[in-house]
Amino acid sequence: MSLPFREPAKKSLGQHFLHERGIVEKILLAVDPRPGDRLVEIGPGQGAMTFPLLDRHGALTAIEFDRDLLAPLTEQARAHGDLTLIHADVLDVDFTALAGEGGPIRLVGNLPYNLSSPILFHALEHAAGGAAIRDMHFMLQKEVVERMAAGPGSKVYGRLSVMLQAYCQVTALFSVAPGAFRPPPKVDSAVVRLVPRPTEAVGIRDARRFSDLVRAGFGQRRKTLRNALQAVCGAEEIAAAGIDPQARAEQLPVADFVRLANQTATP
Repeated sequence: MSLPFREPAKKSLGQHFLHERGIVEKILLAVDPRPGDRLVEIGPGQGAMTFPLLDRHGALTAIEFDRDLLAPLTEQARAHGDLTLIHADVLDVDFTALAGEGGPIRLVGNLPYNLSSPILFHALEHAAGGAAIRDMHFMLQKEVVERMAAGPGSKVYGRLSVMLQAYCQVTALFSVAPGAFRPPPKVDSAVVRLVPRPTEAVGIRDARRFSDLVRAGFGQRRKTLRNALQAVCGAEEIAAAGIDPQARAEQLPVADFVRLANQTATP
């Protein structure tokens, strides 16, 4: 796919610009924008997804940190639709405020690999209940997507898996080879869909308590829960929640973490 402009990728920003038309089409099919949707793209880069989304949907808001990309994106977008550019670090963007009273937004983006986890956790802060964010379609390092979607017992099941799956339905969609990018990364990529669960389906009473417990549980993976969680809750509390204190965090389903956090939360 021939891109309208070829601003060189900046290694310091972890830029790898998507250019393969077939992958763009698969992402468009996955997102499937409908009239009335409020699309927000994180990191439009050279516009590989931006312009086809505009062609399909007519309007789009995009968050771009690289100042050098703003003018080319603005100029080229005129032929495709109504592009609203926000020049900011995405970690500073309040998605709840961005959604405002207009209804939940739909996030899409090819996330920089060096910031993928912080961006995911930042989005998660605003995704609870689906009031601000309806869904998310992200391109990430394939290894990260595997961690996001992993189940208990897997070697890659960890804090990221539990935190995301507690609040969202996580679906790995398809893999993307390095050649789809310019410059090609040294690893495979993958596209993932996250759909926030309704508040009643999440069932977490104290979000901070839940986060602290999950963090402690996976802080030292080889330790049993009795030892890993000793600063958070005692073995008797773990057993009272129907969980074996001798088990390890990687063996616990998400529902067990939720139950333990709820039963040990401060009234």
